[in-house]
Amino acid sequence: MVLLTLAATSILGTLIPQNESPANYIQAFGEFGFKLFSVLGLFDMYHAWWFLLLLLTLTVNIIVCSIERFPGAWKIVRGSQKGIKAGRFRKLSNRQTVVYRGSPEALQSSVEKLIAKSFGKLQFEKTDVGFLLFAEKRRWTRLGVYVVHTSIVLLLLGSIIGSIYGFEGSVNIAEGETVDTIRLRNSNLAYKLDFSIRCDDFDVSFYDTGAPKEFRSDLTLLDNGAPVYTKRIIVNDPIRFRGINIFQSSYGQIPSDRVTIGFTSKETGMNYMENMQPGQTFQIPENLGTFTLQGLNRQATFKGHNIGAAYVATLNAKDAEPREILLPVRFPSFDRMRKGDVFISVVGQEEKYFTGLQVTKDPGVWVVYTGFILMLAGCFITFFMSHQQVMVEVETSAGESRVAVSGTANKNKLGMDSRVEHLAQLLAAESQ
Repeated sequence: MVLLTLAATSILGTLIPQNESPANYIQAFGEFGFKLFSVLGLFDMYHAWWFLLLLLTLTVNIIVCSIERFPGAWKIVRGSQKGIKAGRFRKLSNRQTVVYRGSPEALQSSVEKLIAKSFGKLQFEKTDVGFLLFAEKRRWTRLGVYVVHTSIVLLLLGSIIGSIYGFEGSVNIAEGETVDTIRLRNSNLAYKLDFSIRCDDFDVSFYDTGAPKEFRSDLTLLDNGAPVYTKRIIVNDPIRFRGINIFQSSYGQIPSDRVTIGFTSKETGMNYMENMQPGQTFQIPENLGTFTLQGLNRQATFKGHNIGAAYVATLNAKDAEPREILLPVRFPSFDRMRKGDVFISVVGQEEKYFTGLQVTKDPGVWVVYTGFILMLAGCFITFFMSHQQVMVEVETSAGESRVAVSGTANKNKLGMDSRVEHLAQLLAAESQ
């Protein structure tokens, strides 16, 4: 029942996109559907408390079932039975009988060599009319199913640990800047790290088509302001520090604080340039007034039209009232419309990159890896190996012996039948 519930909810989690923006959900399901699904946790289902409870229930279920059946399997593995149980081998359909002409001593030696070669240690028991030989191998393969059960438990526990104690977030860091806080993916809440990340440098190379070829970041991790780790990271080559992974995921450009402003005198035609930062004031030559750079408006408008990024400034011209002017980055000639004594434009703008980092922590990942390795080992043992038992029963009379070979296996019974037939053929060949 638990498995069916998990399967049904997993299908639901596949049909409903996870961790999308609220606007997308409202558009898809409406206001009421959005509120209902939010309460049920269906937008982040795999971290919802009820889904984790289902996983925990399945884990407990597997453990209880394994504990209940384990003693019987362990008894077989320990091989605690006394004596050879010949009766159950006499009823097997693969029982092969051959006649051996020779001394019983020679027969016993031949049988022991053949059986020991494939099965190892033998168990011998004398009877009134001859003897019994019993051998077995791979008793421990009976535990294969419990290895699989253990791996499933570890996989489930690892996912629960990761969901409860792990996180996934992102952060953008401009070159030269340092941050110690990221934004969590599922809730967009701020999460403070116990160390800081500084972006020392960012480089990007491009194909001839203009598509990015490779981008990489030189990062330094700081603990209480002191550098403790430095590495250049690229995509798929993250930093792993204190159980936290820092991946290179994206990049972008942002205007820097410095910009070059050009001033052209209408009367003399002279050009003057000045590197400025927001808040700085420049005395324009030829007594043309003072210019104060205020800042950058990334989405400036002029007469109802979007003119893109534009610097906002205050011009205090000679014999005129101070006035605010716009200097669009994309339209260098824009200020000519003002028809003043000085024409002002953005001559150059420094651009700097920011690196986009994905920051994750999953303390359950090693539990999951261990479970995955055990799963492979357990499946191999369970499906490709078996506990095999073989018995040879010898009855001697009138100078010849009847040799009966039979065997059983908990899996691959056809393979065991072939092995029994092969042993019988070898014994028959030796009797001639």
